[in-house]
Amino acid sequence: MGRWSEDRVAGAAPDAASLAAARKLARPGPWSETGSNDVLVWGKCQGSGKTPYQVSVDLAAPAYRCSCPSRKFPCKHALALLLLWSRGEAADAGTEAAGFAREWAEQRADRATVRERRQSEQPADPAAQAKRLADRLALMDAGIADFSRWLADLVRTGMASARTQPYSWWDGVAARLVDAQLPGLAEQVRTMGSDIHARSDWTDHVLYRAGRWWALTKAWRMRDHLTPDELADLRVAIGWPVPASEVEGAEALPGPWLVLGAHRSDDGRLQQQRTWLRGPDGTVVVLLDFAARSEPLATPQLAGALLDATVARYPGSAPQRALFTGGVGTAGMAQTLGEGSSIRQALNAESAAVASSPWRERHPVLLAGVRVCTGGSGWLRDEAGDALPLVDAPLDSLLALTGGHPVDVFGELEEGRVRPLSAVVGNTVVTP
Repeated sequence: MGRWSEDRVAGAAPDAASLAAARKLARPGPWSETGSNDVLVWGKCQGSGKTPYQVSVDLAAPAYRCSCPSRKFPCKHALALLLLWSRGEAADAGTEAAGFAREWAEQRADRATVRERRQSEQPADPAAQAKRLADRLALMDAGIADFSRWLADLVRTGMASARTQPYSWWDGVAARLVDAQLPGLAEQVRTMGSDIHARSDWTDHVLYRAGRWWALTKAWRMRDHLTPDELADLRVAIGWPVPASEVEGAEALPGPWLVLGAHRSDDGRLQQQRTWLRGPDGTVVVLLDFAARSEPLATPQLAGALLDATVARYPGSAPQRALFTGGVGTAGMAQTLGEGSSIRQALNAESAAVASSPWRERHPVLLAGVRVCTGGSGWLRDEAGDALPLVDAPLDSLLALTGGHPVDVFGELEEGRVRPLSAVVGNTVVTP
């Protein structure tokens, strides 16, 4: 396992405060018994107590352990140890791991073995599986029928009246959808309860969403006539996930995989991390990680990194969701993200993708030679004069990084706006 860069260590920090605290600790003074091998980095950090904290990092997962009481993950001690190791100031390579680090690694390996054995030993009962599936489909059918009636009432009453409804009105509909095992649809309705009051374009937004929900109810009723990819996309939209165990047996695509960019969101209850990757043949996939608010998300991959890994893809239309099928190594850093397109070409590609999969929420784009422009939340403008408004973008950071010069930008197209996730500046892939 190659030594991490400081940027990659910074990218693993749960927040800016943890990274700032780690930088203060990233000096040899408080540390003892540090070391590293191909998989682990370990060390002891003297804190305010009598006993030093024991810190271990699994570079392959990655995973972290520290005996300190912090609830952040990774904590400042693990980040500080990685910073020292990345600079070559501590944790020199050795062959014998410290006892506490070796014990932690062995416990992790044992738990993984037990988990795999239990999964393989569970007998399959086709009859019981078929009954559970039939029961679920009946419940979902009833939920879709109830939602259709609610949509009809919404249109009959007039969509403007929906804005006078309290949030509990939307939340009640969402709760019924959850009971019908339609959590993805429920989340969309619950979000609308906030959007209808927060967005200035709420009339267009309600009309767009209501039309889409109505089309979804129609598609569900004719699901037996959909192609496998169309049905898979529909399942994603309503929140019927495909188990990861079913995907792990699918065809694995080898790397190296280029990390195009990543984005984290937090709706207050659930955190989500999207990581976009491109394979050697141009295949683009997205990795999705979820965590409850109090739990840590997976460590984000650094934009521009080349990952030595294989991935398996979930069913559905491109770009598909994927997961790693084994360990992840680093194969270097790229100086470019590849050949980009104009804004017009990107919009045409998005239009074609939506035509084949109308439920998709966003589309990955690599825009070539665009300038960051001011005005509102900011814009990206290409040499043809076409422009896209920015969303969730640190405009000041983008302007500082690009200096007003044309650069290649990777991002997500979403409702006519682009969310920039990385840019190529001076043969370096940077995150704004």
